[in-house]
Amino acid sequence: MTPADRTAAPSPSQDLERLARGVRAGDRTVLSRAITLIESKRADHRRSAAALMQALLPDTGNAVRVGITGAPGVGKSTLIDALGSMLTAQVCKVAVLAVDPSSRRTGGSILADKTRMARLASHPSAFIRPSPSSGTLGGVAAKTRETMLLCEAAGYDVVLVETVGVGQSEIAVADMTDFFLVLALPGAGDELQALKKGVVELADMIAVNKADGDNIARAKLTASQFAAALHILSPRSVNWSPPVLTCSALTGDGMQTLWSHILEHRQRLTASGELAARRGEQQVKWMWTMLEERLFEPLRSDRALKTALPRIEADVAAGRLAPASAVEKIAAMLDA
Repeated sequence: MTPADRTAAPSPSQDLERLARGVRAGDRTVLSRAITLIESKRADHRRSAAALMQALLPDTGNAVRVGITGAPGVGKSTLIDALGSMLTAQVCKVAVLAVDPSSRRTGGSILADKTRMARLASHPSAFIRPSPSSGTLGGVAAKTRETMLLCEAAGYDVVLVETVGVGQSEIAVADMTDFFLVLALPGAGDELQALKKGVVELADMIAVNKADGDNIARAKLTASQFAAALHILSPRSVNWSPPVLTCSALTGDGMQTLWSHILEHRQRLTASGELAARRGEQQVKWMWTMLEERLFEPLRSDRALKTALPRIEADVAAGRLAPASAVEKIAAMLDA
């Protein structure tokens, strides 16, 4: 081997192999690099990211995937900190991801909430990462899914996916996790009315948080109200009846019971074959979501289109241009 050979830069395939080995070894720095790669919009990075995900695919699928939602102020971050800390104490590796398409500046609620996950954020067996902000829920969710798979390949036993609890983010998170946890506040009679029926139907469990001090009685009453409401709704799974419980992320009360329900749910759905079927359906949905995002990308990246779209929208709004004609105009620009 000549000196030139020894100093030659590694090939892209060698870089990917090194990246895959580092992810499998659980190297947090390498895992972060891999996530940055899949977040990139460069065409060459996309090809590398696809090759990396394909290489790591056999190493994925072993984690417990839990989605967590609830109205702002319900204590999601505090609960994740308490639950995650309990799990790391039981020698589990925990990854926390966020789905928040509304924050274009920060890129995800976790960036702000990290200060409320002080214990978990400092634990060597925990990994906390916000979703990239790409301006659309589909793009954010797709990258969160890929990040989840990378975390599984890195050996994380539990992946907690947080949503801000507004818009369509709950549905996106329910479609990428095995267990969907809805958090509620004590005495939230109005919340029971306002909480979207679709979200409750997606719930695998409802937990009334902040059940401590003077809130305990109100929390129990709220839990009974939610339990009554669930009786008139169709459960998400024929193999599981969603329980309603009270807990306190502040004191840690109820965390073990909450986790026991999640494990029981996993056991039942695994035994019935529903978990494997659900994950297969999710994979297909992920494929179509990513394809739609790719097809729509020129509308956001092409300079000529970005310049023309506001005028076209204004013409449609003013009645000067029919929507069908506008579509044909945009399609012609895409084909040009």
